[in-house]
Amino acid sequence: MNFPSTMPKSRLPSAAEAPPLRWGILGSGWIAGKFTESVKAHTQQIIAAVGTRSKSSGEQFAARWGIPTTYDSYEALVQAPDLDIIYIATPHGLHHEHVLLAIEAGKHVLVEKPIALNHSQAAEMVAAAKRKGVFFAEALWTYFLPKFDVLQQILDAGAIGEIKAVYTKYGEYFSRDHRIFDAGLAGGPLLDLGTYPVSLLAKLLGVPSRVTGVATADPSGVNGQLAVVMANDAGAHGTMATSLYGFTPTSAVVIGTEGSVRFVTEFHLPGDFEVWSLDGSIRLRYEEPKGAHFQGLYFEAASIARTISKGGLESPETPLDASLATMATLDAIRSCLDLRFTEAGLDE
Repeated sequence: MNFPSTMPKSRLPSAAEAPPLRWGILGSGWIAGKFTESVKAHTQQIIAAVGTRSKSSGEQFAARWGIPTTYDSYEALVQAPDLDIIYIATPHGLHHEHVLLAIEAGKHVLVEKPIALNHSQAAEMVAAAKRKGVFFAEALWTYFLPKFDVLQQILDAGAIGEIKAVYTKYGEYFSRDHRIFDAGLAGGPLLDLGTYPVSLLAKLLGVPSRVTGVATADPSGVNGQLAVVMANDAGAHGTMATSLYGFTPTSAVVIGTEGSVRFVTEFHLPGDFEVWSLDGSIRLRYEEPKGAHFQGLYFEAASIARTISKGGLESPETPLDASLATMATLDAIRSCLDLRFTEAGLDE
């Protein structure tokens, strides 16, 4: 039995000491603001420019966050010679177009989750990045947090044995005017909230060989909520439920043959988790201050700056194969539940 006597320590270097890159922000929505705020407060990274399709929104964003340069087109932003990397923060239905735009301009790229709308789009983006020899990663910031470095050490040591089951759920309340209710933007919870639990399932169990579940349509034309059970070839089970109609504990539990992992707070945010021995007689707790985007987004920027400065073209925390596995799992769920993005040009 490899169950530890103490909890490992995070191995993450200081984010403030990561070598600075010059970042261009493509898009000026909510997540772009959260990313900029967190990165400027906690790192030496330089948010050098923002590009939008509206001059006024770009100027307002730049004024709010102290960004010196604005571009009134995405094309102008990605062509700027003084930028090292483009952070793409547009809605996920536009990721494919905007990622390819930046890659073809020879820029390194960090794109918000989900990486794309489906596996085919994601694979095309990955191939383009490899052809151009640029860094490319999905901004699934959860896996850059210190607690996931500690969890990875637990898993690598075999502390909980062979994983037999992973149980997840994530729901939030959204007002009816939110983009998540827009069928033309591939709305619904699966590619938004659902990316977090699905990526965890794919990370720990791989792409499932079987998926079954139920889904409820919303009057807006998007899926309102769904729940699935999946299994891999080894017979390990995973569950995922996600909803637009109310907040859930956003919990996750990982069950192994020698122990379990239980997230005490929201699994995808900064916070605590516990590792239990099989009989529950030993319980180790990893503690970090509970937080949200401001307390966590900067870890991904710092890690990516370190990787690029060393000549790396993939993120160790979110390697491209992991993003492709997540998209393949999302595709499998969509196929099982017959979820279609009719306005996004995918299912015509």
